[in-house]
Amino acid sequence: MEKRAVISEFLGTLLLVFFAVGSAVLCVEYIGTLGIALAFGFTLLALAYTLGPISGCHVNPAVTLGMLVARRIDVRTAVTYWVAQLVGGIVGAALLFLLAKQVPGLRTSGSFGSNGYGGRSAVGINIGGAFLAELVLTFLLVFVVLGVTHRVAVTGFDGLPIGIALAVIHLVGIPLTGTSVNPARSLGPALFAGGGALSQLWLFIVAPMVGGALAALVHQVTHPVGEERVIADKASAA
Repeated sequence: MEKRAVISEFLGTLLLVFFAVGSAVLCVEYIGTLGIALAFGFTLLALAYTLGPISGCHVNPAVTLGMLVARRIDVRTAVTYWVAQLVGGIVGAALLFLLAKQVPGLRTSGSFGSNGYGGRSAVGINIGGAFLAELVLTFLLVFVVLGVTHRVAVTGFDGLPIGIALAVIHLVGIPLTGTSVNPARSLGPALFAGGGALSQLWLFIVAPMVGGALAALVHQVTHPVGEERVIADKASAA
């Protein structure tokens, strides 16, 4: 495994948190829910084309787990990616926190783009509903990633459906939980938000990981390995 792949996962997660979560922290009253959803989708789309050929542009521990369960990467690579992603998420949130502190009157405690349920959810979704929502939303993301990539890297037009999927996921998930589908994205902001964000953080780590693993298992049924190779060969020939 190349060092630059690990650096790419660190940098990609950092940028995803800084720009996409930053849209919620700094710009929500100007761009609304649709704008935040597009910020997440477009940021991931840009990163997919930029970093995909280097590391696969997972920038999400749930995606990495899906790749591991699908046997596209080994355990060592997965663990290294997880560390890089979590550290990247924390550093991205730290930079965003530093920037937010320069805006007079902007509150950073309590929310700061973090995820939540109950009183921390826009619609008051309960813990069971939040777990189910995060599981299903992450399932879609990881299933799409596995479906459009035939190896580890993002190539060709693979990034487009991935970015669109993440945008749609946020349109549905923002009112429910603020949308995690990514433990690294949840960890960084929660550390700086504190309070309820930290006490509820476990759900936004466990549910996305379960959703990612289930997506990989279902993908093995709907897209057998032999069939994937045939599709990939046909695409290369075209």
